[in-house]
Amino acid sequence: MTNEAIIKSATRKRNLRILPFILILYIVAYLDRVNMGYAALEMNAEMALTAEVFGLLSGIFFIGYFFFEVPSNMIMHKVGARIWIARIMLTWGIVVVLTGFVESATHLYILRFLLGVAEAGFFPGIILYLTYWFLERERSKATAILILALPIGGLIGAPLSTWIIDTISWANMSGWRWMFILEGIPALILGIIVLFYLTNRPKDAKWLTEEEKNWLEKELEAERIASSKINKSTKLSMLKDLTVWKLSAFYFAGYTGIYGLSFWVPTIIKSLSEANTTNLEIGWLAMIPNIVAIPAALFVGWNADRTGSHKKHLLICLVIALVGFIGCASVSSVAPMVIVLSIASFGLYGFAGCFFAYLTFFFTESTAPVGIALVNSFAALGGFVGPTILGMFTLTSGMFLLAGIIGVGLLILLTMKRESPLST
Repeated sequence: MTNEAIIKSATRKRNLRILPFILILYIVAYLDRVNMGYAALEMNAEMALTAEVFGLLSGIFFIGYFFFEVPSNMIMHKVGARIWIARIMLTWGIVVVLTGFVESATHLYILRFLLGVAEAGFFPGIILYLTYWFLERERSKATAILILALPIGGLIGAPLSTWIIDTISWANMSGWRWMFILEGIPALILGIIVLFYLTNRPKDAKWLTEEEKNWLEKELEAERIASSKINKSTKLSMLKDLTVWKLSAFYFAGYTGIYGLSFWVPTIIKSLSEANTTNLEIGWLAMIPNIVAIPAALFVGWNADRTGSHKKHLLICLVIALVGFIGCASVSSVAPMVIVLSIASFGLYGFAGCFFAYLTFFFTESTAPVGIALVNSFAALGGFVGPTILGMFTLTSGMFLLAGIIGVGLLILLTMKRESPLST
């Protein structure tokens, strides 16, 4: 087999084996993370939850996430992705199912916090996992496919969650309770599958030939050596580098916007809809921003890899998101709101499809487990801030605040290195 044939074969096998599977895993993770937004359509009234309480409930997940992300990634680097990702999925599946049986806001606070603890490390772990398998020039495409889980999760979750809420009331339990129970089960099933399906590193892949393993390991090792000559090589020196904190602050801005919208889109649409609008109809409208987000994530990820201009793509995406948030603060009817929400989603998910490849350029193999998790954990506080802002302020004031945070993110990005350190 020629070297070109080996490269093509190894790339095809790796892509087909890894990318669809991790996409499915993250779809389930995202759905279980944000289905609280759909539960709110009935849960808030049944349990007498105010907007402020719901905003805090939506965001407290990320507090648990924040504290446990770095240690989770360090453990995964030592024990391997197969065992650790399976553990994460099984524990979060259990917590989601238990959420269907809560009896008070206190129960919800506890379980949402525990969900963050259980799921901490999943996403940064998957990003770290991609660095074990994908070369720098391939990572934007790979992460863009992973980020598709967010809009696809929205597309699935919007009609599925609202349908369950409206139609299932077995054992005299409310539909929103069954939504949590039924949507927690896939995580349990997939957690078991991960144990048998996921392969830690190319050298462990029985589905690659020896030639394919050797080529992939050789290419990845060459990039690791090049990266170690450019980036900080120890965890302590990395922590002293302003770059990691700029990345954290920048991603915090984007994360705040993404999750501010994710939890509140159904409620925002409902607040502007006519009184007789059903939950399922709200779910269909909530799908539209997610439909727009899919080509955004794919195109930005593909074009950033093609041109090598990740920073430029990030800048453009955040400007688009900024316009969308300002629009959200300025409209007061359903149709225009769905349009400006779609503009914001285009920018935010385009940003997400490119950022995680950009992030990996700044770490070596030894610093990546801590660096990636550190950036993601501090940024995850934006997942607490975004929903809380929209719970504490009016829609107009909240959207302007989110726009301001996005604007700060733009200023931070302007101070970052031009592009990949390996390309400068």
